[in-house]
Amino acid sequence: MLKTPIARAVALATLGASLTIPTMAHAEFIKDSKAGLELRNFYYNNDFRDPASATSRGQSKQEEWAQGFLLRFESGFTEGTVGFGLDAMGLLGVKLDGGGGSGGTGLLPADLSSVNAAQRKAGSQDDYSHITYAAKARISKSTLKVGDLQLKNMAIASSDSRLLPQTFQGGQLNSMEIAGLTLDAGYLNRVNNRDSTNNQDIILSNVSGTNASGIRMNSGRQNLTDEFQFVGGTYKVMDNLTAAYYYSNLEEMYKQHSFNVVHVLPLADKQSLKTDLRYARSKDDGSTNIDNKAFGAMVTYALSGHSFGLGYQQMNGDTGFAYVGGTDPFLVNYVQVGHFGNREEKSWQARYDFNFASVGIPGLTFMTRYLTGDNIELGAGVAEGKEWERNTDIAYVFQNGALKNLGIRWRNATMRTNLPGVRDVDQNRLIVSYTLPLM
Repeated sequence: MLKTPIARAVALATLGASLTIPTMAHAEFIKDSKAGLELRNFYYNNDFRDPASATSRGQSKQEEWAQGFLLRFESGFTEGTVGFGLDAMGLLGVKLDGGGGSGGTGLLPADLSSVNAAQRKAGSQDDYSHITYAAKARISKSTLKVGDLQLKNMAIASSDSRLLPQTFQGGQLNSMEIAGLTLDAGYLNRVNNRDSTNNQDIILSNVSGTNASGIRMNSGRQNLTDEFQFVGGTYKVMDNLTAAYYYSNLEEMYKQHSFNVVHVLPLADKQSLKTDLRYARSKDDGSTNIDNKAFGAMVTYALSGHSFGLGYQQMNGDTGFAYVGGTDPFLVNYVQVGHFGNREEKSWQARYDFNFASVGIPGLTFMTRYLTGDNIELGAGVAEGKEWERNTDIAYVFQNGALKNLGIRWRNATMRTNLPGVRDVDQNRLIVSYTLPLM
């Protein structure tokens, strides 16, 4: 696999970066470097449960099968007071089947030339690829990265739930100079989405053409911007108690304050009670009507390999929850299909997990959950909106033998709703992945 064009490109980029700093010591740069090639085979099917939709509401289903190649390189740092390094990814997606009228899953970019406008069916491209780079510098326990970034925090979390991951262009500073305290700040101006090959303006998600979210743009404004910034921190108050706060601003769209407290209470042997509390306050920033208070709580009781969870989420304000398009919003009831973050929505979640390692089958895990939401404000004279979703997730990673580290995952979802413009769906995802360490 190292002879593929994408692999050669990343290898040459890494070599070029090392040659540009000949006067610096390279020992740690090389010794601490890591590289791996992930092979990700992804089948995705959305059945909209609507036989008449081919002529009335769009495609009756979305179905695609694709192969992804993700070559990752993460260098160490050069020696000295200030250490320098480089991270890079080479990404390639190849269509195996689908897209001839059943595209739109997010696995592959749309092929506009193959769209059947009369029947409202979408096509997809045969392949797509791109390369990402991020330069980094480290002083003491603080690290600055500039370039293409994958982020995961309360303010913004890049999505990696399709064939290739979402990345952002910008800079991020992470500091752990104070024991127990992690400080985090960043500035982003472009995004490369999961089914895209180029960087674009950042989009505001959850803007609704119906009344489900209630989020609207001011007259003449698009929900696009080239500036997102965040700053926050996580503090380990005690070994079993963590508190976090983030402030974020999607320029001219919203300002958001997010809070999180996680507590794990040890009980008897192999038993614990985890409490996860979340609250976010979102306000408009000049070009929207955003006004939302989002509260969420998840309590999970763990007993040996079993976990039993109960969650509650409530939206208050003139609109639903606001977040950056394509990302994973920081909500306890954000699940496989829905986020349950519509205007005035109240939702419950019941979840069960089992790790088969507790009964002698390491690598096998199972999860199922059920969520129901109601009280969704749809406007005067309109009945309240309701929705429910059921998820099942079964995964196995081979532990030894010729197939060691090969992972297989099946994700199933059923969602039903009466929200205008939102369709019922039965969804299946089958993912086979394998990572080959290269260094």
